[in-house]
Amino acid sequence: MNKKLLAVLLIAFTLLLAACGKSDDGVIKVGTTTSEAPTWNLVKDLAKEEGIELEVIKIDDYVKPNIALDEGEIDINAFQTVVYFDNFIKERDLDLSAIGTTNIWPMGIYSKKVDNINDLKDGDQIIIPNDPTNLGRALLLLEKAELIKLKDDFDGTGGVENIVENPKNFEITPVAAGQTARGLDDAAASVINSDMAINAGLNPTKESIFREDSSNKAYINIIAAKTDRKDDEDFAKIVEIYHSEEVSSFIEEHFNGAAVPVKEPVSFLEDYKQN
Repeated sequence: MNKKLLAVLLIAFTLLLAACGKSDDGVIKVGTTTSEAPTWNLVKDLAKEEGIELEVIKIDDYVKPNIALDEGEIDINAFQTVVYFDNFIKERDLDLSAIGTTNIWPMGIYSKKVDNINDLKDGDQIIIPNDPTNLGRALLLLEKAELIKLKDDFDGTGGVENIVENPKNFEITPVAAGQTARGLDDAAASVINSDMAINAGLNPTKESIFREDSSNKAYINIIAAKTDRKDDEDFAKIVEIYHSEEVSSFIEEHFNGAAVPVKEPVSFLEDYKQN
């Protein structure tokens, strides 16, 4: 092999390594929701200062972002709780991994009919999200609000069949998460994820009539990547930027308590099922 050819091959190999962890155009594509896009636009600006090009792609859906990640249409995503992520990749047999924490978005109960949770009437309809993780989370919230009682061994998985007491005979109706806010025009109350509430123009800190706290590890949101790329240096830098004081301050101010920043390493979530 002559020296000229060897030099060409070395250059090609170097370029290949430089492109590793990025799309063909050198841009890292992150899939996230409309409500989280402002935060990621800031991360994008800060990453550019570090020589990392980010493209923020809005996907307001709880299924498409993981499918797009698995199929290589995006490089990372940030929209879901760790418990939803674990259940999703298990059911779909996807080889994805959590690589960082972002924040927690407390779920709330909203109503256009009453201002106080105790004013809900016998037989009222309450809408809840129907995807497995958020359904269980909503039921736990209804129990915390003392509207229903669940089986003693309920672990957050399963549906309305886990309700053992419903003193006011509420009509609890699971619907697609994206429809929970729209249901407020008809139902007495609706359990809505914080990001969906924001998308619908609701203020989670002021307009919910009951709200979960931010202490449950299972509902901390994460950044995900394909497992074979989970140790990518650019991805690690993006997580570091997300955990910076500048980004945390932005989240606190922009969302006014609707999202609570989490700066823990992803290993912090390993025991979430015990909490």
